[in-house]
Amino acid sequence: MTDALVIVFVKNIKLGTVKTRLAKTIGDYGAFEVYSELVKITENATTELNIDKRIYFSNAVVDTKWPNEFKAVQQGVDLGERMLNAFKDGFEAGYKRIVLIGSDLPEINSTHIENGIKALDKNNVVFGPAEDGGYYLIGLSKLEEPIFINKPWSQPNLLKITLQELHNTNVSVTTLETLNDIDTYEDLIASDFYKSNLKLQEKIQQLND
Repeated sequence: MTDALVIVFVKNIKLGTVKTRLAKTIGDYGAFEVYSELVKITENATTELNIDKRIYFSNAVVDTKWPNEFKAVQQGVDLGERMLNAFKDGFEAGYKRIVLIGSDLPEINSTHIENGIKALDKNNVVFGPAEDGGYYLIGLSKLEEPIFINKPWSQPNLLKITLQELHNTNVSVTTLETLNDIDTYEDLIASDFYKSNLKLQEKIQQLND
């Protein structure tokens, strides 16, 4: 898929700055361990894809992650502006279908991303809804700037408001299956990702004894 691009947004895995809501329950070290595992899952899901990738870090490029891929630092004052700038870069580089994902989804796999790319054959926009009312994936076949401007980032009505706005302007949009990301302790312990990762459970228990 030479005209397709996958953008991955990664928070630099730094103690005290990742999964801050989760850290309130399991501490900074626990949140650090969880996020490190989630980034590995994201890396595995994207590495399997025969699609160009661009990895955007929040603060600084990490050479050990996604070796040999295009890497840069996110630019912009809020999440919307940072995503908009990454999409702009992709379209300016000549890509026709671009999907952007975050890096905190325990259930993400290469099929979700491929489905996002394929959905852009027939739609201008695709979203992968998250259970918390946001989205874990956004894909565009052309730049739709309003999606990224004046939005309630991290609020439970984000996707609803965005879809309503697109509907009002007759932009063709579709959605993928809903996935749960991990923001709270309840999200964590309910997830198969945590239940099946004994090593991670042991680490969190040790840190909180």
